[in-house]
Amino acid sequence: MAKILIVDDSSLSRRMMRGILQSDGHEVIEATDGMSAIEGYFVEKPDLVVLDLVMTGMMGEEVDGGARVIVASADLQTMTRQRVEEAGAVGFINKPFVAANVLKVVNAVLQGAA
Repeated sequence: MAKILIVDDSSLSRRMMRGILQSDGHEVIEATDGMSAIEGYFVEKPDLVVLDLVMTGMMGEEVDGGARVIVASADLQTMTRQRVEEAGAVGFINKPFVAANVLKVVNAVLQGAA
C-alpha cells in the first residue's frame, strides 16, 4: 500500500490515525511538528501527508513542499476547508477521526479521485 506521513502534535491523534491507516495496510511514519515533518518528507518521500491544521510553533497550512496533503482538523467551518484547499490541500478529514471517513478520503486521494 502507500507510505503515509502523519503530522500532528497530539500523540493521541497520531496514534488513532496510525491505527486506522495501518488497519488498511498502509505504512505509517510520524512527525510531531512542522519542521520535523519537512525533514521527514524529504527523507522518507511519503506518498501522502495527513497534516494537523493547528500545531504548536507552525500552522499546518505553512508546511508545504510539493506534497499531496490531506488536512485534519476539528474546525468544521466551510471557510477553513476552502482556505486549506486554496493553499493546496487535496483533502480534508474532520476530527475526531471516524475510520470509514478517513479511509474514504485517503483512498480517494491515493487513487487520484480527489
